[in-house]
Amino acid sequence: MKTVFEYTKNMEEVSTSYCPGCTHGIAHRLIMEVLEEKDITDKTVGIAPVGCSIAAPRFMKIDMIESFHGRAPAVASGMRRVLPDKYIFTYQGDGDLTSIGGNEILHAAERGEKFSTFFINNAIYGMTGGQMAPTTLIGQKATTAPRGRYVEKHGMPLRMCEIISQCQCAVYVERVALDTPVHVRQAKKAIRRAFDVQEKRLGFSFVELLSTCPSNWGLPPVKAVEWLADNMIPYYPLKQFACPEEVK
Repeated sequence: MKTVFEYTKNMEEVSTSYCPGCTHGIAHRLIMEVLEEKDITDKTVGIAPVGCSIAAPRFMKIDMIESFHGRAPAVASGMRRVLPDKYIFTYQGDGDLTSIGGNEILHAAERGEKFSTFFINNAIYGMTGGQMAPTTLIGQKATTAPRGRYVEKHGMPLRMCEIISQCQCAVYVERVALDTPVHVRQAKKAIRRAFDVQEKRLGFSFVELLSTCPSNWGLPPVKAVEWLADNMIPYYPLKQFACPEEVK
């Protein structure tokens, strides 16, 4: 019988610590599949900051380092200088990247740092208890916004791909989602292109992955996937904002 599915060799065989329905695990697997297929597992270093993303080293069988909250791009920039032949990526959540780390990611993009950032956007602070994030949608409830986010008090949710794509040296910027098989396949292609950009030393690459957080959204897993499709994608459209000809 032909084998159609195999365990990803560079994923640790451990039980998940993520909540039921969380799509962090899908993102982990996609990144590890790409590294395996490109045969660069032993040449890659990942940086995971504070947040749900800090669990990534538990699952990814590669060299990884943990950073302070929001500081993964600074750590990756330093690693790029001392490890010029490595593939380097940051794996960051929306509370980390868009809030305390907003300055770090913008300057890394403007400098054209030759690493990749994988940005998990689930529109809320996950690990710390469901507080409102800069990406929380209008009307969406959070522990720090029990009546929901509204413009007059909280401002508009940040669209990071639209912001990052204005940086001239951010050569590859794409937003994908993890809610359906088709979108998951598209997400894997985006992750591959990010590493291709890095391989060719073309500049900074940024992939945003719309994700679920059933526990803090107060929804069962299936309803959370539906909520992502019905609410997040309309505000955060799936789109390739920038891509060099060399990797299209």
